[in-house]
Amino acid sequence: MAEIRIFGIRHHGPGSARSLRAALDGFTPDCLLIEGPPEAEPLLPLAADPGMSPPVALLVYRPDRPRSCAFFPCAGFSPEWVALRHGLAAGIPVRFIDLPQAVRLADGFPPGPRPPEAAAADAAAEPAIERPDPAAAMRRDPLGELAQAAGHADGERWWDALVESRGGEAGDVFGAIAEAMTALREAEPEGAEPEDAAREAQMRAGIRRAARDGFARIAVVCGGWHVPALLRHDARGQAAADTAILKGLPKAKVAAAWAPWSYPRLAASSGYRAGVLSPEWYDTLWNHEGRVAARWLARAAALLRAADLDASPASVIEATRLAEALAGFRGRAQPALEDLDEAALATLCFADPAPMALIRRKLVIGERLGATLPRSAGTPVEVDFEAQCRRLRLKPGAEAGEITLDLRKETDLARSRFLNRLRLLDIPWGTPRHARGRGTFREAWALAWQPDWVVELVAASADGGTVAEAAAERVRAKARGATWMAELAALIGTLLDADLAAASGDVIRALDARAAVSADVFDLMEALPPLAELARYGSVRASDTAPVLALVRGLLPRAAAGLVAACQSLDDAAAAAAKTRIVAVSGAVALQEDPDLTSVSRDALRALADQEHVHGRVVGRAVRLLHEGGALTDAEASDHLRRALSRATGALAAAAWIEGFLEDSGTTLIHGRGLLALIDSWLCGLSQETFAELLPLVRRTFATLAPAERRVIGEALARPEGAGAGDGLPGATFDAARAERVLPILRLLLGPEPAAWEKTSEATA
Repeated sequence: MAEIRIFGIRHHGPGSARSLRAALDGFTPDCLLIEGPPEAEPLLPLAADPGMSPPVALLVYRPDRPRSCAFFPCAGFSPEWVALRHGLAAGIPVRFIDLPQAVRLADGFPPGPRPPEAAAADAAAEPAIERPDPAAAMRRDPLGELAQAAGHADGERWWDALVESRGGEAGDVFGAIAEAMTALREAEPEGAEPEDAAREAQMRAGIRRAARDGFARIAVVCGGWHVPALLRHDARGQAAADTAILKGLPKAKVAAAWAPWSYPRLAASSGYRAGVLSPEWYDTLWNHEGRVAARWLARAAALLRAADLDASPASVIEATRLAEALAGFRGRAQPALEDLDEAALATLCFADPAPMALIRRKLVIGERLGATLPRSAGTPVEVDFEAQCRRLRLKPGAEAGEITLDLRKETDLARSRFLNRLRLLDIPWGTPRHARGRGTFREAWALAWQPDWVVELVAASADGGTVAEAAAERVRAKARGATWMAELAALIGTLLDADLAAASGDVIRALDARAAVSADVFDLMEALPPLAELARYGSVRASDTAPVLALVRGLLPRAAAGLVAACQSLDDAAAAAAKTRIVAVSGAVALQEDPDLTSVSRDALRALADQEHVHGRVVGRAVRLLHEGGALTDAEASDHLRRALSRATGALAAAAWIEGFLEDSGTTLIHGRGLLALIDSWLCGLSQETFAELLPLVRRTFATLAPAERRVIGEALARPEGAGAGDGLPGATFDAARAERVLPILRLLLGPEPAAWEKTSEATA
């Protein structure tokens, strides 16, 4: 009869890996069964090659739908990797016994409730126990439940100190894990998690199959949570129950590949469900078991010195002693990460959190990048990336450089789209060298490839089978999470740059649907300027901008209809923000040169300009925009200004009106008939106290004008006849001699026939 030993481990735990290595050396199995996808078994021999450098991951995906995929990462300290390398070195069969990914990635999985015969068989195989109410937290975080029972708040840190960071290999660790998990599983709700039930049925079937194949010593490596279920592999009626669970499960065609991985993606902070808090720390524990505290703190000191921070050898010695003392106070044989963290913060960082954040990023999480063999199968996005690079003649391994693209050329346009798609995948291989406008045919890019971006390519396979598909899905995910119209409008711009038409349509429909129900006028206004820019200049990139223009034509009337109501009862900060949005929308409308849009915008501004209970800064800017656009004559603008400066308005409100009217440009004041005189008369008529109160505001307003504009205004005010004389254009006397000196420059710029210039010169004289 076969001897079967089940070793329950913590995924990516160095203490578990060390204990497992010792247990396998002592047991010398002739067959090794590991919790993993059976489809990857043909790739397992590659793990013995020296060129395979963990962290690496097995990727299993559906070729017909690459976004349906699963990753199985391994670090050098992962027990599964240690067991795999042990089996390959010993020359014994290594099998993966988890539920096939062909089932788990198939449509219709996980299945519904467990079959009645399976539940009955389980009841017969297990002693009757009294089960408490369902405990979802226990299944979600079993280590947390164990830590809480032991009087600790953090399950990860408790497990790290108890199992992973302990010294030596003494004690029946796996027996203790099995006992603890059995106690937890007794509280598991009946019939919960059908996927786990199917997985454990498959693993039990794998154990029985290995026994039937004649192996005498079978080692099973699985997550500690599954140990109690696998111990029942030979219980009466269990085989029939497992067959009933696995019967009729759907299947899909899948493929597998090795892929490089990284410690940041192995960390729990990346969202990986089986991730650990401190991959680099676990790496240190695995590779440097002796004097790990001194080594870790010495690395921390070297890291600080590399950042030009003080970290002397004496401080390292003091930190090591402090960490060992803290471990002793807490009943530990050697310092855990918690002790080292506190010691480094106190002695190396002098309680400064900034350098401590650097240490945690580099020495707790780490930045290590794995490598796979060139002959190992690539992931779908990697294959597409390499094909695109060959087609576009771009070399990822090349040194940093710069390229200039002419978007009128097909190859350069394709390169621009490719680089923009990579940026959507968080792979900024190309960075725009200059802030470019959309109205130019040229783009300058700085190219600098980072080796760790290959991990981003691998991870992108979860979003699609090609770079384009993955980028489009990333943007769709951002669109689903967007809360503001402006976010959606910005996404449309990135999609047009990347030429992802299908995703652009999805985002445009989402934006249109959001606009239809949005009651936030300012949110609508935030979205209009980028959309208008896209509608005007998208043709430069050969993009279809008709849907974007239609969106602009639909959004502007909605924003215009609610503008007056939205501008009521604004404080100074809100009025400044509203003024900025109004200016941006007016510029966007002018960009389109569409009479219908211009009419809608002017009607909204006229309604705003006639309001008496709206902040003066907003009303003043509305009047100026109308005046600059030719919708108000000088006389009409003067009437608005005269009413704003009347005694009934109040000095503060009048100053705010002037600020909105004049801010950032004095052209209107220079060329508008009588406007400067009105403001000058109003200021001269203020009382001394009111003038002193308003002086900072008025000075701030005029400080926003260009120096040349301030000089012309000053000259007009200094004239003996005053600012109101003439036609409103100070210094209107024509100087023929100065004009003559300009003509040669104009000839160079415009280049007309000399005879025409001579006639013009004579007429001017």
